[in-house]
Amino acid sequence: MEVPSLEGGRSVHMQKQNEYRSAASAHIVDKDSWQQVGLLLVTSFNCAYVLSFSNLMLAPLGWYWGLACLIIVAAFAAYANWLLAGFHVIGDRRFIRYRDLMGYLFGKRMYYVTWFLQFATLLLGSMGFILLGGRALKEINSEFSDSPMRLQVYIVATGVVYLVFAYFVPTISSMRNWLISSAILTVIYDAAILAIVIKDGNTNKAKDYNIAGNKAEKALNAFGAMAAILVCNTSGILPEIQSTVRKPVAANMRKALVMQYTIGLAIYYGISVAGYWAYGASVSEYLPEELSGPTWAKVLINSTAFLQSIMSQHMFVAPIHEALDTKFQRLNEGMFSKYNLICRFFVRSIFFGLNILVTALFPFMGDFVNLFGSFTLFPLTFVFPSMIFLKIKGNAARREQKLWHMAIIVFSSLMSIITTAAAVRLIINNTKMYHFFADT
Repeated sequence: MEVPSLEGGRSVHMQKQNEYRSAASAHIVDKDSWQQVGLLLVTSFNCAYVLSFSNLMLAPLGWYWGLACLIIVAAFAAYANWLLAGFHVIGDRRFIRYRDLMGYLFGKRMYYVTWFLQFATLLLGSMGFILLGGRALKEINSEFSDSPMRLQVYIVATGVVYLVFAYFVPTISSMRNWLISSAILTVIYDAAILAIVIKDGNTNKAKDYNIAGNKAEKALNAFGAMAAILVCNTSGILPEIQSTVRKPVAANMRKALVMQYTIGLAIYYGISVAGYWAYGASVSEYLPEELSGPTWAKVLINSTAFLQSIMSQHMFVAPIHEALDTKFQRLNEGMFSKYNLICRFFVRSIFFGLNILVTALFPFMGDFVNLFGSFTLFPLTFVFPSMIFLKIKGNAARREQKLWHMAIIVFSSLMSIITTAAAVRLIINNTKMYHFFADT
């Protein structure tokens, strides 16, 4: 069966990767250790987005439902990713892109559906990173100036820095030498935040954990929070990340996932729970705004969060870079050949230029985190892996396995519809607060 693809505007030619065949790509395949990929997952999921999760995940749910949903969603996300990692190789084919896997099994229509869901997630995520980086820079400046420049200035600066990093560090595998730096930055700003948050929580005697709104609003906001919890735990690009892992690809990817859902999860859940405990239901959408610590601590937290986000965002946007590089660059030349350097500069510049423009125009991406979590990540994380299982196993699967995966498909599809409706409602209700080029 031929694998449909948008890369290069043609069907992808199959190339040999030792005993496996995989689609042609401008990026490196089958090179990284599971430890490297595990560290990549731990640091990338402990990115600047963590600073918003106390507000997005726990404030709408409260303690009981909040903690329960944190545990349940993480457990199911880990299970679904564990399952998907086992389908990276089918027969003698290694699927380095999620959309290629879905197209191979279900036809061209599912290829394009998967492509749309993935790229919608990654584009919104990239804009969210640019916005959070801009906010971090503005917070740093506000510590030294009573009249800091508009947020859009910092958004542009953030986007330019991301562009430079993406140009000189073009692939996931090439991040190898940056992961230790990312880990050190993660430890610094997480430790600093926890220290100040715990101090604030001990001195704040007027914490209010009551959930705002009437019954209907509470219910819809709760579903939105569940979508945010899913965003916190999964990316929708597991096959693309797994493409870099050395053989045995399933076993090694699962080892990396264990690192994410133990070490990584303990950190980003710890920050989220501590922030909610310290400041209650009124916790800010950007946690450093709440901190009462000295100026140097706030500057340290915002600067390390910004620097770490440069590397974190690169993992989440790498599949788009891979698609563009594979389409426009010369695959028979190295990534740093003269032609490919020039080509990559223009392609990356256009990509980040458009992202910067949209982010500067609509600097209120927080509401859209729930939207792409509900609309795209529920299918990518839960529905599609179960569809793949049923397709591949077929009649060989036991009856209870079929019922289990059909139940996952139905329940996750319903959750996607409900949480998408909740996210759209939130955006509509907040429309009156939105205005172009807002300085918030």
